[in-house]
Amino acid sequence: MKSYHQDCSLCRVMRSLAFTGLGMGVGAAIAYIFGASRQNMILTGIVVAAILVFGLLGREKRH
Repeated sequence: MKSYHQDCSLCRVMRSLAFTGLGMGVGAAIAYIFGASRQNMILTGIVVAAILVFGLLGREKRH
């Protein structure tokens, strides 16, 4: 049913953007729960987003 290549460059960019938004939300929420300032919430979100993008999407698939 899929008529497109699953690993095209646009697909990779869109997945990275999705994981970046997800990581930013999770990181900021965790920092908010612990009562961090707004600056620390943003920095925590950036770190979690980087971990998700480069940690999960950067791995080679082993088949």
